[in-house]
Amino acid sequence: MTSIAIIIGSTRPGRKGEEIARWVQEAASGRPGVTYDIIDLAEFPLPLLDEAMPPAMGQYANPHTKEWAAEIAKHDGYIFVTPEYNHSTSGALKNAIDYLYAEWNNKAAGFVSYGSVGGTRAVEHLRLIAAELQMATVRSQVALSLFTDYKDFVTFAPGPQHNDALSNLFLQIEGWSEALKPYRDAAASAR
Repeated sequence: MTSIAIIIGSTRPGRKGEEIARWVQEAASGRPGVTYDIIDLAEFPLPLLDEAMPPAMGQYANPHTKEWAAEIAKHDGYIFVTPEYNHSTSGALKNAIDYLYAEWNNKAAGFVSYGSVGGTRAVEHLRLIAAELQMATVRSQVALSLFTDYKDFVTFAPGPQHNDALSNLFLQIEGWSEALKPYRDAAASAR
């Protein structure tokens, strides 16, 4: 069974990411042959990158890194739920990504973003980061606006146009996750 992680990319108090991630997970429920699990960065208190060895070496020293690596390694693909802070993603998400290397390789990545202009600039930065980590990013994404997908900037009320984008995102993330499986298997055999 294919395993996709929905990663909540913010730890900020009052964040919108948690309710968005649950919306994504609920929309994905019942899809055959795949599970969608939420990973909340707030539950992985990673300090600013504190590993002496580069992540590509895979020689993690700290328990928090080993725990994070084990969680990320068990999934075949990821949907990053990212805010846009200062025209980029959150520092917490960037830090969490930077901790690891091989655990991200040969896996698919998709994006659900949010912000005043839908978080699209955060996604553009994440696409560059994902490419360096040998992740295949899918084209479909969901961009949620704080102006039109929230009532009074408080109550999450995504527009119906996001349903088709979300369905396309699921199809692409599932397809690419499966397509990359032989590459993940070959890399695991080489270790």
